[in-house]
Amino acid sequence: MRAVRRSVVTAAAAAVALTAVTACTSKSDAADGDAIQVTAADSTCDTSAKTVPAGQVTLKIENKGSRATEVEILFPDDRIVSEKENIGPGTKYTLTAEVKAGSYEIACRPGMKGHGVRQKLTVTGKGAAAQRNPELDKPVAEYRQYAQDQADATVPLAEVFAKAIKAGDLEAAKKAYAPSRIGWERTEPVAESFGDIDPKTDTRADGLEQGQKWTGWHRLEKALWQDKKIGAEEKTLADQLVSDLKDWQQRVGKAEITPTSMANGAKELLDEVATGKVTGEEDRYSHTDLVDFKANVEGAQKAYELLKPVAQKNDAALTGELDKQFAALDTVLDKYRKDKTSYDFVSYDTVGKEQRKELSDAVNALAEPLSKLAAAVVK
Repeated sequence: MRAVRRSVVTAAAAAVALTAVTACTSKSDAADGDAIQVTAADSTCDTSAKTVPAGQVTLKIENKGSRATEVEILFPDDRIVSEKENIGPGTKYTLTAEVKAGSYEIACRPGMKGHGVRQKLTVTGKGAAAQRNPELDKPVAEYRQYAQDQADATVPLAEVFAKAIKAGDLEAAKKAYAPSRIGWERTEPVAESFGDIDPKTDTRADGLEQGQKWTGWHRLEKALWQDKKIGAEEKTLADQLVSDLKDWQQRVGKAEITPTSMANGAKELLDEVATGKVTGEEDRYSHTDLVDFKANVEGAQKAYELLKPVAQKNDAALTGELDKQFAALDTVLDKYRKDKTSYDFVSYDTVGKEQRKELSDAVNALAEPLSKLAAAVVK
């Protein structure tokens, strides 16, 4: 889950084919072969071009504001083409996406909240789509099935969670909470791509937009662990969570999944760990952060393993490093498992400062090479 959320939007039914290549630094097909320069500040978002031909478009982003910002390429209905969060003041980042002809927006979101400051982007012509290596068709199909399987497995676990809440069984609900989140956390970038589901199911109190009602897992988590009570509202919210997750389950098959979106989604999952799980902010009432942490890593590793045969041909040194760092992170995580064959982790409030630093260092060591996976896949 992101630290903050965009406003709830309704995703259009029509799917638009695209390839998202977050954090890939390939050459852009923008006018004159140049990238679009994006200068983000506290109240402005300046772009050097408003029209580009279809194909690969690269944003060269510089944050000149005083707060961390998020920059996104968006469809008109606010679905995400590609994005980069947590671009700190004074820092730069390169964001690349492959887009078809149509209307888009480039959004800068200072403080990573709200609608943001937006600039229109028109993509013209048919554009020459990147030629996909046919060896990547199978990984994409297998990952799509994996995402569907995770959604299918999540709904019945969420129903167990909701049933306990509706029965007023505090302890049973607590026990069911973390398991109900595993499939979601493994494939969260797919859910986030729809725009409207994630804010309803996985928002923390500090991520609410103005006027947004707090619903979903974390609202119920607070009731169970901090308030220690289950009332009529919580029972209604439990039913709503199941309904929203069934909506996600039905939409997974319509998600646009490509080799590069898989690679960048893996990196996004590591970013989720770094900004929410390691800090203890994600499950701040239940302290079940390590369950989410492990699920994020597993989801990232699944995408990587499916892409590895092609990536290894293009960059064997990179895949060797990724194998090493995934193994190292798993080893560190296993220190906190009560049972090595299950998701029974220690409560995160018992993990000390130095231990958290060890976890953070292992995440960072993996995140750096993982950011290069998309480029290795499309070489």
